[in-house]
Amino acid sequence: MKKSNQETTAIRGQIERTQYREHSVPLFLTSSFTFGSAEEMAGMFAGDIEGDVYSRYANPNTEEFIQKMCVLEGADAGFATASGMAAVWCSMAALLDSGDHIIASRALFGSTHQILSQLLPRFGITFTYVDGIQIEQWQESLTPKTKMVLLETPSNPALQIIDLRLAADFCRNHRLILNVDNCFSTPVIQNPLILGADIITHSATKYIDGQGRVLGGIVLGKQELIDKVIFFCRHTGPAMSPFNAWILSKSLETLALRMERHCQNAHTLALRLQNESKIAEVIYPFLESHPQYELAQSQMKYGGGIIGFQVKGGTDAGRNFLNKIKMCSLSANLGDSRTIATHPASTTHSKLSTAEREAVGISDGLIRISVGLEHIDDITQDILQALD
Repeated sequence: MKKSNQETTAIRGQIERTQYREHSVPLFLTSSFTFGSAEEMAGMFAGDIEGDVYSRYANPNTEEFIQKMCVLEGADAGFATASGMAAVWCSMAALLDSGDHIIASRALFGSTHQILSQLLPRFGITFTYVDGIQIEQWQESLTPKTKMVLLETPSNPALQIIDLRLAADFCRNHRLILNVDNCFSTPVIQNPLILGADIITHSATKYIDGQGRVLGGIVLGKQELIDKVIFFCRHTGPAMSPFNAWILSKSLETLALRMERHCQNAHTLALRLQNESKIAEVIYPFLESHPQYELAQSQMKYGGGIIGFQVKGGTDAGRNFLNKIKMCSLSANLGDSRTIATHPASTTHSKLSTAEREAVGISDGLIRISVGLEHIDDITQDILQALD
């Protein structure tokens, strides 16, 4: 697919039309495909002839979604999974062996913590948590078995920003795989592969869908790594459904427009909440008060659609705020066209201990707002009345 501007690629980068000459790509709801001859069937199974064999392996709808995402992110190849966490799991399980070691940023999504601490040890894979912005901790955590560095930037939910260029240099110098969760930014805001990452994941359930309709994930990266991911996924079965791929591919057509509005609304709301007496701190990458403000400006096009703020009064104050919300949704999801308020300490990161949460900036009073596409005045009014 010829590289063009992101907005054009997301709209025009579609599979070839069928004999019916449809303008919008059709759904290919089939589990399998037929062959013209025994020789063609054998050739496709052997990989000598290109073509679809079985929808657990590939499907025209999933392939279109993957091709678009590859161009948007600057990836060689990818594999679409049934959920974002399936993508995170496969990005590790496909590339690591028993005895391998991971250096992981402590600021990770709650389920990613569970994979590291509860699942990978069953297979003899160990990890060490580090502060993602303290590169000297990475150096101290190196072992002869270290194979991967795993991080999110911006992190969920405290919006820590990690220097991707510095991380890429570290991994290149020590021959490690740099694995980045790019869910919060999307390819519209940030491209970790172009900045030096080896492999990235997305929860397509979030901004890529953008309307809370379907689950999906994707792993993207260098060809030699994705070949291993494809082999792992084809034989373990976490494939995305053709219907979900069709939805997500169509959603990419409006991703750039939606992200611009998400980010504009979020930045405006963050500036407004800075002056609220009942808020101890507002966290947003493009606020000058953010500790990694200059870094965020250097590797992100916009500040993102997520803001965090610390309500004075801890857990009770945080829950009271959520109970007073009228328009915004209370949900654990994010990246929706509808504004969503979440209390991470009691939901998405509730399985972590208090000390583990505090180590990554998740206080009992932290509220995460996924700022939607409603008019900013209506979003602001609802949040201010809940605070009052």
